Amino acid sequence: MKVHVLHTGKVYIDRALAYKEKTLHPIPFTGWLRGKTKKMWVPVSSYLIEHPKGLILVDTGWHEEIRFNQKKHLGSLAYSMFKGDLPEGDSIAEKLDSLGIKSKDLDFVILTHLHSDHVSGLKHVQDAKEILTNEIEWKAAHKRIGYIKSMWNGVSIDTFSLTDIPYGPYKKGYDLFGDESLYLVHTPGHSDGMVSILVKMRNGWLVLASDVGYSEKSWEEMILPGVTTDKKAAYLSLKWLKDFSKRKDCIRVIANHDPAIIPGIIE
Repeated sequence: MKVHVLHTGKVYIDRALAYKEKTLHPIPFTGWLRGKTKKMWVPVSSYLIEHPKGLILVDTGWHEEIRFNQKKHLGSLAYSMFKGDLPEGDSIAEKLDSLGIKSKDLDFVILTHLHSDHVSGLKHVQDAKEILTNEIEWKAAHKRIGYIKSMWNGVSIDTFSLTDIPYGPYKKGYDLFGDESLYLVHTPGHSDGMVSILVKMRNGWLVLASDVGYSEKSWEEMILPGVTTDKKAAYLSLKWLKDFSKRKDCIRVIANHDPAIIPGIIE
């Protein structure tokens, strides 16, 4: 098993989007009327998993359109709250090309949730054999605000139902290959249907924690993300992550937007 940690751009956000704040500002995560001292750049990550049973991409980073027309790509509302940046060579299409991989070579693209910084680059890999997201997230993305449907319009996306698994705050998820080697773990709260990825490496479990927390500080200090659809569920998901991180068979936990994470290969 080999996991490539890829940075597929970065995003300029208010720190209250990453770390929930108590403040008189009613919606600090928007960054509206908040100064530059409260803003931060964080990476937008994707992960390529070389599994014995196939190639799996987790999330897709920014689309190359972010380079030249991001206001149109994001829409005016989202653009007023955060900005994207995608250096040359960092799109998921360019990253895969540098590895000699075409999108049609991907057996699965797993979308942990459907927020823009996780699905923006989806059309770069729409030729993958199967694109999957949780059915709860799929339904939420068509009902709740905060999603940009144009990012997946015209793309064939399949959904999976939650089943009983041994892990997670609700012990619900999906065993991708049915062999207990890679679980999609239901970790809701930041969004209704978000999943984290548990990968069984040689020496233990690697956790790709999506946006359950924005960095190690999140679960160590139990700081929720600034945006949650269910605060109680977000707390339970973060508490599960904290507890799991302390297990002897947990080799590492990686949050999607953690600036401390350096791209590389985990074997």
